[in-house]
Amino acid sequence: MDFSLSPRAADLSARVREFVDTHVEPLEAELVADVAARRLRGEDPWRIDPRIEEAKAEARRQGLWNLFLPAGHEGPYAERFGTDGGAGLSNLDYAPVAEQMGRSFIAPLIFNSNAPDTGNMEVLLKYGSHAQKDRWLEPLLDGKVRSAFLMTEPGVASSDATNMQARAEIDGDEVVLNGRKWWSSGAGHPDCKVGIYMAVTDPNADRHHRHSMVVVPMDHPGVRVERMLSTLGQYDEPLGHGEVTLTDVRLPVDHIIGGPGRAFEIAQGRLGPGRVHHCMRLIGLTEKCLDLALQRSVSRVAFGKPLAQLGGNREKFAEARIKINQARLHVLHAAWKLDTFGSAASLSEVSEIKVAVPRMACEVIDFAIQIHGGGGTGPDFPLAAAYAGARSLRLADGPDEVHLGVVSRLMLAPYAKKAMAVGAAQ
Repeated sequence: MDFSLSPRAADLSARVREFVDTHVEPLEAELVADVAARRLRGEDPWRIDPRIEEAKAEARRQGLWNLFLPAGHEGPYAERFGTDGGAGLSNLDYAPVAEQMGRSFIAPLIFNSNAPDTGNMEVLLKYGSHAQKDRWLEPLLDGKVRSAFLMTEPGVASSDATNMQARAEIDGDEVVLNGRKWWSSGAGHPDCKVGIYMAVTDPNADRHHRHSMVVVPMDHPGVRVERMLSTLGQYDEPLGHGEVTLTDVRLPVDHIIGGPGRAFEIAQGRLGPGRVHHCMRLIGLTEKCLDLALQRSVSRVAFGKPLAQLGGNREKFAEARIKINQARLHVLHAAWKLDTFGSAASLSEVSEIKVAVPRMACEVIDFAIQIHGGGGTGPDFPLAAAYAGARSLRLADGPDEVHLGVVSRLMLAPYAKKAMAVGAAQ
């Protein structure tokens, strides 16, 4: 396998990095300060700053728009909605691009390649009806609206999706939604107009065919965002994570994506590439934090020496470099496996990176915080927010324990099969 960048991936990742350095990171610092000031004044911290829209327009002019679109979608969507080259990218080609986007919290939004919109758009692209695509996919690709993903629930252990209590019950030509969701990503954005809601349709079906995914207009009667939730004190404006209730929400049955009972199938198609995106963005964020720590270590002096020369910090920097490089290669391998053999054959690799990368990021970002002292925990540096994001990713899209279970199950399966065969022969 060859992990050298293709010419297109090299070009796009370099252009995205330049755009992030030039247009996004200076803006990000200003936006963070403005949000904090609005909170102190009791003003709405969720409103959209027009500078974000200006940056989005510039990214689109440069062709750095909807780069998440997967390979195989050459043609109308990529051409109409600004993707450079007019074609989607493989997982392996998109990985370095996602890494450069990850250096900034707001960059994915500016490139129209942020979660949960990317996953929701891929669901609609792969499984949505023509009507669903016309009504929701095209405005999302155009950046006119934002979306939310409503899956996790407060009343059950949501690491096991078969525990789900929310309902999507078919009543004639309608589907009726009742449930409470939380950590619904994207729900705080003022332009969040649509959600994808996962719930039980047939509790008597087998465990992987009970659930459906439903397209839900967020302004529909009965849909209510109860509150926005902070993650270790971070609200992640302007996207955020909300607690959402759905009470007797009646929608035409054609709002079910792909038909009843297909939610698990759709989720697996959505989450594999999405986990690669999450991990590569997180590697980019970790690289940014390491850059800040290196700058700090040579510019600050304690006990007569630069911080880089104290407390074994030189070795810790080297270890951080090794761990980031290992993680990057791990993710590139998973991306290659997805491209080459598909999601079903890549379950272990995707679960491996989902455990390894957030753990690595937490460790390296924690070290960067330590190098910055008290400042590392405060609002003047992006380190506390970075740590919150890395730590929460050990839960999002499945906690570590679930993914470790997948890896070990796949490892043990051939040995268990062999042992059963030996036992039967005896």
